Amino acid sequence: MTLLLLDSASLWYRAYYGMPDTLLSPSGEPVNAIRGYLDMSARLISQYQPSRLVACLEGDWRPSWRVELFPGYKANRVDESGEEEEPDTLGPQIPILLDILEALGIPMLGVDDYEADDIMATFSVKERGPTYVATGDRDLFQLVDDKRRVKIVYLAKGISNHDLVDRAWIKAKYGIPGERYALFAMSRGDASDGLPGVRGIGEKGAALIANNFETIEEALAAAHTNDERLTSALRKKLIEGSDYVAIAPKLVHCALDVPIPPMSIDLPKRPADMSKIWQYKEDYGLGASIDRMIAALNW
Repeated sequence: MTLLLLDSASLWYRAYYGMPDTLLSPSGEPVNAIRGYLDMSARLISQYQPSRLVACLEGDWRPSWRVELFPGYKANRVDESGEEEEPDTLGPQIPILLDILEALGIPMLGVDDYEADDIMATFSVKERGPTYVATGDRDLFQLVDDKRRVKIVYLAKGISNHDLVDRAWIKAKYGIPGERYALFAMSRGDASDGLPGVRGIGEKGAALIANNFETIEEALAAAHTNDERLTSALRKKLIEGSDYVAIAPKLVHCALDVPIPPMSIDLPKRPADMSKIWQYKEDYGLGASIDRMIAALNW
């Protein structure tokens, strides 16, 4: 009863940059993101053989409650119109891709005022494992849970290769207890999301904190009592960063209580009428990519 969760925006961005921009439809439209997304999804379905599958979408890439906590949240990605910056030739591909996923019967979900990360996190705690979360974003390492059999399929190496992240992988990579990645990230920050972390604390200091404390609040309390597990410099930085420390847990932790509507997340069965799928295949020149998805779904 394996569950595969696809971080869709992460996948189509990686597909867009990982596939040649010379991939065009018969009418000359770019289809590199569409083909790359379908190819990646087919490969992951074939490898992990899920019985449940959800393509998770951004209900809001800057949820209001996170921006209220920290106005700079992802502000580094905002264009002049206030929307998320994205390549000109990627945007038009996304509605087509979503239509194709709908035609294939792939369960999809986005929830207003929540990010895809929050949806995947909620599924990971509400659904039985094993659960595989396919993403190129390391902030989702916080979801790894060996007992619940939640692992991250980390796609940072590109379309063809990935790391399978469990708690031992996190420990080997960052030198911290695998269950404390969120604490590590809160302290260090994440430039890609416009999160500064505690000012002046880098990866080395964040690792020291994660190795000695279970929460950021515990580390701050230790700083106020001159706890020798912290260097004097770290104590000073934590105290000076108290305002950020106060909001960091809610800001950085994924929400685990997204209101997920009743829906079937079973792997789709072959539709009786495949004509719409064949039409997409022909109109957009998606031959091998559609074929791979059909083969992966065992149709």
